[in-house]
Amino acid sequence: MPAELPEAAIVEEKFLAASGPGGQNVNKVASAVQLRFHVQNSPSLPQPVKARLKTIAGRRMTREGELIIEAKRFRTQEQNREDARERLAALIERAATPPKKRVKTKVSRNQKRKRVEEKRRRGELKAGRAKVARD
Repeated sequence: MPAELPEAAIVEEKFLAASGPGGQNVNKVASAVQLRFHVQNSPSLPQPVKARLKTIAGRRMTREGELIIEAKRFRTQEQNREDARERLAALIERAATPPKKRVKTKVSRNQKRKRVEEKRRRGELKAGRAKVARD
């Protein structure tokens, strides 16, 4: 999956006043970006990728299937906009990679024998600590 997103894929970009760095402009300039990407309506994403994206996104995904990413790390609107787009691309790229199948493994006969032997030794050690009965 490419890191660059097509312009049509972005549903909406909203600019908000950000908390944090900004100096005198912090209360005047809307430098934070809220990027909304409608995953369910995206024709370019296959269904398994959409399902994995929903899992990965967690609380950032709305009930309607819209992914919301807020970026406010930088002082400029353009840097935050680029940051939000990169984070969206990274999420999609991560979801595009299917998880590896778990290969079942068996415990070897020798390992089972060693475990049982160690349990037996441990039991004997503890039994040896018991109070001695008088005749």
